[in-house]
Amino acid sequence: MPGGRWAIAGGLLAFLVFWGANALYTIDPQEVGVQLRFGRPIAETGPGLHFHWWPVESVERVNVTENQTEIGSVANGRTGGGEGLMLSGDQNIVDVKFSVLWSVSSPEEYLFNVRDQEDMVRSVSESAMREVVGRRPAQDIFRDDRTGISLEVRDIAQSILESYKLGVTVSQIAIENVAPPTEVADAFDEVQRAQQDENRFQEEARQYANTLLGDARGQAAQMREDAAAYKTRVVEEAQGEAARFTSVYDEYAKAPEVTRKRLFLETMEQVLGASEKVIVEQGAGSGVVPYLPLPELRSGTSTDATTR
Repeated sequence: MPGGRWAIAGGLLAFLVFWGANALYTIDPQEVGVQLRFGRPIAETGPGLHFHWWPVESVERVNVTENQTEIGSVANGRTGGGEGLMLSGDQNIVDVKFSVLWSVSSPEEYLFNVRDQEDMVRSVSESAMREVVGRRPAQDIFRDDRTGISLEVRDIAQSILESYKLGVTVSQIAIENVAPPTEVADAFDEVQRAQQDENRFQEEARQYANTLLGDARGQAAQMREDAAAYKTRVVEEAQGEAARFTSVYDEYAKAPEVTRKRLFLETMEQVLGASEKVIVEQGAGSGVVPYLPLPELRSGTSTDATTR
């Protein structure tokens, strides 16, 4: 009997140890635990050591770190399957490779609403990308609006996954590579080069037009400045002539005879100043010897003055 009691006690102790080992569980920092009772979720547990009534209760672990799902013709070692081949809005075929970054936001929904969660994320994201690319020209996905396409695909995929209550959040759609199919790659490259040449020619034409326009505007501004300067000069000259005339008139009003004679002498000096003729008034007091060659003397005097 004593040996039997010790055997029972030993068996009970072993059972308690075994039960305790199964009743205690640990959740890692990157995980969330979902505690189940008869297969029905009752609570979520965070990182650390926890207890549950095994075998009535069990626990499922869900990794809540960010996951990356690659989609494309060469994703996951699959080649030639056409996974990334899509038809654009302008009837071009493009080969798109992109990644979906997603994480679990509701572990309970993630575990029990959909069977193959990652495959669901893949299918929904691929469908959303095909929808967006099918509405856009090929140039958008190649170069012009990759960011806009990524955001639109993310929103569509997130909306569909929420309708399925998958319990995941799509944080980013990263378009890694876009290329034409191998069969038409050469023709596509030729079209791209032609478009680049077209853009270059247009840019050169715009630069040339801007140069001509700038020169024309500069010439127009110079002509306006010259016209304004000419206008100012003519007005100032006219005002000066008017002021001189007014001053002459004022002097004439004070002494008409003297002013008249002075004007006559000034006018004759201007008219005959460069003439070789010498005009002498008649009269006994002129003091000029008759037949004296005054022009020759004047010329000689000018020559001597110049020599000196």
